[in-house]
Amino acid sequence: MDYVKQYVFAKYPQYCNGILNESEALDLGITGEEEESSEPNTKISPKNPSTPSFSRSFSDLDRTQLESSRLLDILAKKSSFKGNFMSIPEIQASNRALKHCGLNEKDYLVIFMPTQRDALAMVGESYPFFKGNYYMTIVEETGDGIREYAGRKEAKVVPMPESWLDLRIKGSQLSQYFRRKCKNTPKGLFAYPAAANGLRYSMHWISEAHRNSWHVLLDATGLVMGEERLALAMHRPDFVVCGLENNGGGGGQGNGQKVSCLLVRKNSFDTSAASG
Repeated sequence: MDYVKQYVFAKYPQYCNGILNESEALDLGITGEEEESSEPNTKISPKNPSTPSFSRSFSDLDRTQLESSRLLDILAKKSSFKGNFMSIPEIQASNRALKHCGLNEKDYLVIFMPTQRDALAMVGESYPFFKGNYYMTIVEETGDGIREYAGRKEAKVVPMPESWLDLRIKGSQLSQYFRRKCKNTPKGLFAYPAAANGLRYSMHWISEAHRNSWHVLLDATGLVMGEERLALAMHRPDFVVCGLENNGGGGGQGNGQKVSCLLVRKNSFDTSAASG
């Protein structure tokens, strides 16, 4: 089935890259149903308990304990506060980021950071890396703020070439890394770009990583917000980083400067141990 799926994705990339152009928006329901139905689903067919499903994958990954950090404190405050302490511009910006990614506020929290590297560094500071788990990354090193923290915590840092994201070329090598044996669950964090050097990459990797007990960070800063929307509701990455134009109140006052949005899936992490 994996080889059949790779062939279909290679021949018809519009069904796997997770990108929705405005002209394709009406096809979202059909595409999502076809892609989901191409894999066995234990929620529909309970007779097959050994078949991997999204619910089984997430049961191994959900409620992971983050380390004491700025991110953990922010998530705890946002999760426990029942009101809304954000300003109207912040709410509008959060809604834009969520809409851009095809996600909703019920499942994701949005945090604003000055740069892509700052957003990734916040993840690296809080993610529970240790000797025995992994950080696999295809994010360009200059913007990858996670590597330093993963190395400092003695996790195995595994940089990978972008070519491995191409289902038609060396995708099988990336799949082998996902399936590698590890005594720990989750095995670690996998980070990769939604687009780089003019190429868009498949969202299929999010689901495959989850099925093999990896958390996933999707770097979507290479996409133009408002023009290249993502359809991530089915794949549900644990982290998403995207760029947001800072208009500075309109009238070009923001000088085209971007801020980075870090979207965190609520159920992926346990915030109960945050400091008061």
